[in-house]
Amino acid sequence: MARTFHVLIEADKEGGYIGKVPELSGCLSQGDSLDELMKNIREAIELCLEVQEEEKRNIAEEHITFVGVQEIMV
Repeated sequence: MARTFHVLIEADKEGGYIGKVPELSGCLSQGDSLDELMKNIREAIELCLEVQEEEKRNIAEEHITFVGVQEIMV
């Protein structure tokens, strides 16, 4: 069964990109281009899910519902 995950993308100071998956604690990756980042983050998600399955974690218990991104000026 296919699942949908969100990827928060940040620009790296050195010109690359960093991606984080809020629904999976500790799941992140990086890439020199957006295409490379998305390939790498897909692999990271698959590995995170595999580890959770091996550790018999209940993924539903750790599920965070992604709402969105807001900016605030202070």
